[in-house]
Amino acid sequence: MSAEQGSGSRIVSWTGRFRERSLKALPPEKLLPETQPSYVASWIYVFGMGSIAALGYVIVSGCVLALNGPAWYHVSAFGHFINSTHLWSVELFFMFMVIHLWGKFWMASWRGGRALTWITGVLAFVVSIVTAFTGYLLQTNFDSEWIAFQAKDALNAVGVGAWFNVANLGQILMWHIVLLPLAVGAVVVLHVLLVRAHGVVPPLEAAETDSQLRNLQLRDAAGTLETGEGDLS
Repeated sequence: MSAEQGSGSRIVSWTGRFRERSLKALPPEKLLPETQPSYVASWIYVFGMGSIAALGYVIVSGCVLALNGPAWYHVSAFGHFINSTHLWSVELFFMFMVIHLWGKFWMASWRGGRALTWITGVLAFVVSIVTAFTGYLLQTNFDSEWIAFQAKDALNAVGVGAWFNVANLGQILMWHIVLLPLAVGAVVVLHVLLVRAHGVVPPLEAAETDSQLRNLQLRDAAGTLETGEGDLS
């Protein structure tokens, strides 16, 4: 809702203000760019995209497992396959994420106002670890029972066992298929949006080269200005 006032100024609703700020921070050419710098072809960025692809299959296979239930993926041959590929995609997700995370750490990816981008990447890794641990509790076999009761003692020791009861299969199931995937997905989406907003961080060598070029350009501009002033005098 908007209203006109005496001098022609407009009162814009919160949706309008949100739209304007969103478009200012993330215009369409940044949200869906057609081209990327040449250094995006580095394997470090490929592993980041591999993490997202593996996460996508984790979600899809997890939905299939949730729709059919343990009685299906413990008995059906196709259920065994989906259950196994769900586990393998989780392992690939963590392997790709660790490589991407450490690679970006040594590249100092928080440069240029990208600190929050780096923090959301680390947060996605931490939340994913908790999600993976709850997955081990849903095997509904003696292995998951042993893991649950070992974890129960550790959680009771730190004082959260009454709230996060790993021996309660129904509670852990809801955490694993609803709450934690939503948390991981939200953090990953925020991370990708921040990458789009701030751009892909250049390698240290490229940043140093750009800085040297800017210094040379400023020096040349200053020299041209001084020469011009001398001619005028």
